[in-house]
Amino acid sequence: MLLALLLVGGAVWAQDKPGKRERKKNLVVKEWNTKQGSKTPYLDNVVTYDELGRKVEEIEYASYGQKKRVTYEYEGTNTKCSRQVEYDDKNHAVRIKKFVYNDDGTRKAQYNYNPKGKLVSTKTFEYSYR
Repeated sequence: MLLALLLVGGAVWAQDKPGKRERKKNLVVKEWNTKQGSKTPYLDNVVTYDELGRKVEEIEYASYGQKKRVTYEYEGTNTKCSRQVEYDDKNHAVRIKKFVYNDDGTRKAQYNYNPKGKLVSTKTFEYSYR
């Protein structure tokens, strides 16, 4: 009886809990590090989410400032990233990735471009079950 109450109570609690994407709406997550022996924390990473809970930017920092930055773009209200741009420490684009998905949401292909828009490589994805 107690086990049944716990299971039902847990199911009700899980329904009240907002979904992962819902919790990330307009969220900014900052990660701070502190070196051993120091009391001064330094900014390590910042991740920004949009009003739909999708990751739109991630910035990684080093002691000298921005190490790299990645932006994520989406088509409409789609939750799958369609384009990703990686920037260097001087905020210059170094790599552009475009993604194509299968109907079931799995990744079909990734196209890698240089900053001038020239296709450098293509990666295709194959899924099989054993």
